[in-house]
Amino acid sequence: MFGYVTANKPELKMREFGRYKAFYCGLCRRLGKTNGAVSRLTLSYDMTFLILLLSSLYEPREQQERHHCLIHPGKKQWMIYNSITDYASDMNVLLSCYHFQDDWEDEKSIAGFCGAKVFAKRAKKIAGQYPRQAKVIREQLGRLAELEQKGITEPDDISRPFGELMSELFVYKEDAFQDVLRRFGFYLGKYIYLLDAFMDLEKDLKKGSFNPFRESADREDFEETVRQMLEGTIRQAVAEFEKLPLEQDLPILRNILYEGVKLPLMRGENDDKRSI
Repeated sequence: MFGYVTANKPELKMREFGRYKAFYCGLCRRLGKTNGAVSRLTLSYDMTFLILLLSSLYEPREQQERHHCLIHPGKKQWMIYNSITDYASDMNVLLSCYHFQDDWEDEKSIAGFCGAKVFAKRAKKIAGQYPRQAKVIREQLGRLAELEQKGITEPDDISRPFGELMSELFVYKEDAFQDVLRRFGFYLGKYIYLLDAFMDLEKDLKKGSFNPFRESADREDFEETVRQMLEGTIRQAVAEFEKLPLEQDLPILRNILYEGVKLPLMRGENDDKRSI
């Protein structure tokens, strides 16, 4: 995951930020407990948002605890987790493992080989528990790699696989909410992919790496065109989000979708994407 689906912290009330951070820390702890300490390196804001949204929709029973952690060893931190936290933890591991596998298969990356080895056993078990999600993640990451290798730069086409991937992750249960959740996840996924490409453009051009905006970067209206594209995409996601019957943590969720996801465009992406 890219870590762009984060909150605009100054605009959250203290109580809201405390709860947001507790879900983030809860995910970190559950990653370590259920998938091993190394899996904590995959921690991201994106999965914290997934937990908040699905928890608001389904309202599972929460556990609140205080624990020390490596990042904040001097003071115990509040942590909140529930059954959806464990789901997000498992999806994190699947995404990471399949991404590492693709890096190894496509680029013979040593990091990819090592990462795939680290997560392979646990990912196989998770895939057995969640075959629908595992199938879509594997297929769409493969499709994305194929399009990038072909040099496809049309924004709608190149961002579609990550949209399809995210669409399936948000379907925790195949129930009355699944269609709205799929559409929401689809547009959010496309937004994340295109935003990451936009933020990494300068770096990719210098390195000669693939970027879907490389052919249009010299156009006079390039930046404004991309910003309008991103704004239109996140609006489509928000339109689906607002159809869901959410009450719990709604101010936090709206803060993230209406403000937080746009912060990189306003300040540049020089901040760490994982740490609070």
